[in-house]
Amino acid sequence: MMNSKYLLVDKKILPEYYEKVIEARTLLASGKIKDVSEAVRAVGISRSTYYKYKDYIFTTNADTGGRKAIISFTLSHKPGILSEVLKCLSSHGANILTITQNLPINSKAHVVVTLDISGLSVEIDELLREINSIEKVSGTKLISIE
Repeated sequence: MMNSKYLLVDKKILPEYYEKVIEARTLLASGKIKDVSEAVRAVGISRSTYYKYKDYIFTTNADTGGRKAIISFTLSHKPGILSEVLKCLSSHGANILTITQNLPINSKAHVVVTLDISGLSVEIDELLREINSIEKVSGTKLISIE
C-alpha cells in the first residue's frame, strides 16, 4: 500500500502543459517576466491552466536531489506553539534553514519554514499531517520541494 500522496514521475508520460506551468513559474520567479498573463502567453498555456496546477507541480534539482522543502502554516498567537512545531520538525530529522513569521493579526500568525529534508525519517505528507495535528496549528501546506 502506498502511504504518500506524492509521486516522482517521469515527465515523458505527463501532458506537456505541466512542464509549461513550471516554465511560466520560473519566468515569473526570475523576474524576466512581471505578470502571469505575459508568462502564460510566452509558454503557450492558459491562465486557468497555470492557476489550476501552479501549487501542485514541482521539479527536482540535480544539485540537491530533492533535499529542500518550503512549508507554510498558521499558528494561534500563544506562547510555545512555534516551539512545538520546530520540535516536531527536528524530531523527524528536518533541518530548519529559515523561518519567516508574520505579525499576528486577529491572534493568528502565518509562518513559512524552509527545511533541509535530506535526513527526514518520515514521508513529507506524514510530516505535514503531524504538524497540522498540533493544537493551535492549522492550514499546513507544502509550498515547494526540490
